[in-house]
Amino acid sequence: MARDHRYRVPFLPASFAGRRVLDVGTFDGFYAHLAEHRGATRVVAVDNEQYVAWVKARWGVVLKGGEGFRAIGALLGSRVQYVRGDALTLRDTGERFDVIFCFGILHRVENPLGLMRALGERLAPGGRLLVETYGIAHDGRVGERAIEVQQPGGIYPGDEFVYWGFGAGGLTALAGLAGFAEARIEATPTIDGHPRVLGALVRPGA
Repeated sequence: MARDHRYRVPFLPASFAGRRVLDVGTFDGFYAHLAEHRGATRVVAVDNEQYVAWVKARWGVVLKGGEGFRAIGALLGSRVQYVRGDALTLRDTGERFDVIFCFGILHRVENPLGLMRALGERLAPGGRLLVETYGIAHDGRVGERAIEVQQPGGIYPGDEFVYWGFGAGGLTALAGLAGFAEARIEATPTIDGHPRVLGALVRPGA
């Protein structure tokens, strides 16, 4: 059911050669493994496995967590490191990354500003945070400096973990508050009837 997420792929670099990549909310690891395939020297994939609850609620499928990632990694002979936990888990490591993926996650956290700040801390100077999140559906409001509050289960039946919808201007403003030097909105597509926002946020250089 995740094939509709292919719309993110054209916004990814064609090569990750020499780069260190962090995939936040990796789920089954598609983007982490893609970065490895495209030449990343190190890839870390982190997930708090919240998806176990919403997969069960939406489809009645019971997962233990991480089994999809491990199965795909084994098939690929992957060296991607899987970490169970949230983005804050990596704070104590001191490790920095050149590129961080945050796809489909920002609208699912209670403190999106806090998450953006935490991810900014994990970027090397001049590094990029690639974000894709739920948008604002109303015509003419996509570019607004706005953030909507969603109702539990109001976006996807049985899924109570979608809290926010972001206007492009709202995402840009949030990036500024989080300390990013630049925030570029790449696209605001509607996918299967749902608005999305894709952006590239740049950490200040050295």
